[in-house]
Amino acid sequence: MSGTSTLGAYIFGMLQSFIRFIFRLVYGSKGESMPAITDPILLESASSLAKKIREQKLSSVEVLESFIRRIQEVNPILNCVVDERFDAALKDAAEADSLIKSGQYSLEQLAKEKPFLGVPITTKDCISVKGMLHTAGLYVRRDIRGSQDADAIALMRRAGAIPLALTNVSEVCMWWESNNTVHGRTRNAYDTNRIVGGSSGGEGCVQSAAASAFGLGSDIGGSIRMPAFFNGIFGHKPSKLVVSNVGQFPTPFSAEQNAFLGLGPMSRFAEDLRPMLKIMAGEKASSLHLDEPVDLTKLKFFYQESDGGAKLVSSVDPDLSEALQKVVKHLNAKFGSKQVERIQLPQFKQSAAIWFANMRDDSGHGFAYQLGNLDHDINTYWELCKWLVGASKHTFIGLTTAIMDSAQCKHGSSKYQHLVRKRNDLRDEIQRLVGNNGVLIYPTHPTVAPYHNEPILRPINFAYTGIVNVLGFPATAVPLGIGSEGLPLGVQVIANFNEDRLCLAVAEELERAFGGWSRPEIRIN
Repeated sequence: MSGTSTLGAYIFGMLQSFIRFIFRLVYGSKGESMPAITDPILLESASSLAKKIREQKLSSVEVLESFIRRIQEVNPILNCVVDERFDAALKDAAEADSLIKSGQYSLEQLAKEKPFLGVPITTKDCISVKGMLHTAGLYVRRDIRGSQDADAIALMRRAGAIPLALTNVSEVCMWWESNNTVHGRTRNAYDTNRIVGGSSGGEGCVQSAAASAFGLGSDIGGSIRMPAFFNGIFGHKPSKLVVSNVGQFPTPFSAEQNAFLGLGPMSRFAEDLRPMLKIMAGEKASSLHLDEPVDLTKLKFFYQESDGGAKLVSSVDPDLSEALQKVVKHLNAKFGSKQVERIQLPQFKQSAAIWFANMRDDSGHGFAYQLGNLDHDINTYWELCKWLVGASKHTFIGLTTAIMDSAQCKHGSSKYQHLVRKRNDLRDEIQRLVGNNGVLIYPTHPTVAPYHNEPILRPINFAYTGIVNVLGFPATAVPLGIGSEGLPLGVQVIANFNEDRLCLAVAEELERAFGGWSRPEIRIN
């Protein structure tokens, strides 16, 4: 049996190599290059910009104008921004500047009550912003606009952030390439022939290109962490049920699905994640103890190099394996080998099956219902026939995902119960392993950013992130520089429930060690 399994893995590996060879032939060398960054404002973290704005070293209007110019410069190439409120945002910025100049608040009060006053923020086209598009990449929703802010956006506004633009997603946010029939396809700033991930792909892209100070994403199978990884930025999926999902479309079908979904912060700089999460968590922020310092010298670091060889999941790229080993070497050198331990959790090989089963619920609805705008099940086979002649308003991958979804085990079946137990056992094992003073370092994805459409032939690769959603743990995607293909490398850092601060502290440490976001070309006189 093991011989058959080994042969199958070998054949699958050869097939994946052949697929990559074909895509390289089709796309050739790298796509268009990004315009160089010429404005130093674009190189600041959101936290740094906020401090300079309230100290009147920069005006909010200046900052807004810088990011608006950058969006106008890169978006024709990348197609990451799908709606904007530039004029309204500039008015908001002028009001922020006036408030600061009025002296109504001291610097200390501003830092505490409005920590991001005057800083522009972006978010994906499935998180409602009042007056802006709210399509989730679904054609039938192409004219729908948000009637009110999502809870997380409302909290960021209250903290002084100014919504500036909306970013692209995959159709109904259930695929890991951001492409839909409403706004089209988003392209990677490091190589426009490559994907940006999904569903928060436009959000990862706009920040990677230095066209946004920071932003919000949502994640039910890796939709923050994969785009963060592919675009070389930081992204955090919070512990389950810490951040409100109200205002996200599509809405989960069950309380358990709601626990799998998490809205979270995305930024080029690790220092922004903690204050963003503290704001987004609202009244639940106290459960995270984000202001408590983390002593990394007492932290236990566990790492696993791959899922162990799951069927139909790509092998981990050599570049990514080498990057993880560099992380291990750094941690060993700085904190001692007794704190760093290699592990192998065999249940990770079943990550995809566990995710698919645990996403089932007793509502009777599936992905076809989401494609029907949470109103009806579309006829996926009829729509696929229409797609073949260019008559469907759905994407091919949306339709095939719905078909694949309908073929999964049924809620309450013996297979479903078996895989729920598998999830629970894995959750218990990781909890025992990391406790309240440990983290697990694990690949975010087995490959660097694929070519456009290539994920169709590697559909199960999302399992590296998806498993964390059904477990409910917090996880942070951390960039680790650029690999041999000129694309971002990275890992994800996973911790126990409500120990998000450990993930974030490790992200900050790895940023110091490896440089974090790799800037595009800079040309500042």
